[in-house]
Amino acid sequence: MCPLAAGGDWPAASAEPRKRVPSGRGTYSRDPHSRREGCRSSFQALRAHQRFTMRKFGLLSKALPKLQTKNVPGEHTSFMNELALERKPSILRELMKNHATASKNVVFIGEGLPHPETIPFSEVSFTLKDGTKKVFTGSELVTAINYLPTQGNPKLVQKLREFMDRFHAPLRWEDRDVIATAGSQDGLSKVIEMSLQKGDAIVVADPVYSGLASNVRPYKAQLISAQYRKNGLDTVEMKDKLTAIWSSRSKDVKIPKILYINPVANNPSGHVISDEQKREIYEIACEFNLLVLEDDPYYFLGFQDELPKSFLSMDTENRVVRFDSFSKIFGGGLRAGWMTGPKEIVRIVEMHMQVSVLHASSLTQAIVLQILEEQGWDGFLDYTKNVKEFYRKRRDQMVALADKYLTGLAEWDVPEGGMFLWVKVKGVSDVLAMVMERGLKKDVMLIPGHAFMSDPTKPCPYIRLSYSLVPMEDVEKAMQRLAELIKEEQAIESQK
Repeated sequence: MCPLAAGGDWPAASAEPRKRVPSGRGTYSRDPHSRREGCRSSFQALRAHQRFTMRKFGLLSKALPKLQTKNVPGEHTSFMNELALERKPSILRELMKNHATASKNVVFIGEGLPHPETIPFSEVSFTLKDGTKKVFTGSELVTAINYLPTQGNPKLVQKLREFMDRFHAPLRWEDRDVIATAGSQDGLSKVIEMSLQKGDAIVVADPVYSGLASNVRPYKAQLISAQYRKNGLDTVEMKDKLTAIWSSRSKDVKIPKILYINPVANNPSGHVISDEQKREIYEIACEFNLLVLEDDPYYFLGFQDELPKSFLSMDTENRVVRFDSFSKIFGGGLRAGWMTGPKEIVRIVEMHMQVSVLHASSLTQAIVLQILEEQGWDGFLDYTKNVKEFYRKRRDQMVALADKYLTGLAEWDVPEGGMFLWVKVKGVSDVLAMVMERGLKKDVMLIPGHAFMSDPTKPCPYIRLSYSLVPMEDVEKAMQRLAELIKEEQAIESQK
């Protein structure tokens, strides 16, 4: 059974996809015991070596918390590739994490933090639009510009846990964790690298976020797509395709282990998946043992009156990894995001970051923490509602201009959230040359829909327009030019 916190019990899933190999922990895994036992023995050897090293150098003092060195996940092993399973924690980064929560009496003479006197800043400040000014000096400045534990500024990490409990229902933190990332894309790319192997299949909605499509392309991943229809995502198509894959066990298509979804204000289509459809999709994920990657940077920019339920809020099987971002509401250049999911998966991402970026920007984390503390949850909600209304008005203005200039030349659905208008050009089978060559000559730049297709090599009649930034008087000029461009392209198409 796949019970949902808000939706009751689900019917028993079909027998074939639910046949999983017992993991030995009361949970289930795709992989045989051999991989787990091999990993366990490797971990034991690593642990023994590290304990010997720590004891030798006197670092097993009671003054410091126990060093976190476990690298092998539990029931989520089946969603990880060999590279992820080989990751080991950085002793230096682990010690820094321990030092952040250690007693003030601990003297850590091993870390290589630059001394504050050598830093060129005496203070760093920012001012909010309501006039609130924050100045980082002294110890706050040191925290804002120096190294942090990889998971993030401990105060921000705690604030993010409170954030998730506030907006996505109280979570079982004994099973889950959170980590600060350089935008949601950072966490997403690291989970993809954790999971995929060459030729793997991944379930997506079509159109799909271009950042995901580009991310999985080097793996030659096969995208198993379900289309957006008038009434939402076609879950029947999704389930039928998965059932066919499980039934055939074809060598041409691997059994997918990931379902990627951009549920609120899908980029590029602007669709919002209803709570009811989310439950249907989650049931499918349970039935076919899929790890759900919930990429939701537009969560607060859905144009509905109420915030929707997230997949994470209905996750009873601990199979949802959620990616959040402040980019759309605080500023994209801050690169402020975070990831929430099963502890084992967050741990793998943490170990990846330990040897790549070390941690998300310290200054960005300090700024975000101060804004959240200054606003409070009610103030934050009021702020995001204002941002949502701003984009809703711009959406209405762009749709009105599309009605004025593109009626009869193209068709579109009114976006339910976000920043984009997804337009299908009539009478043009493939817009690539129109956009990339002839459009530039008419001084109008567009995004061809190929970037968002599960198969970008196929002809595509779609283009993406944005109403987020360009002044509306310039949008009107662009719409006029686009209308002329489409007419010319239709004439070219008719002569083929």
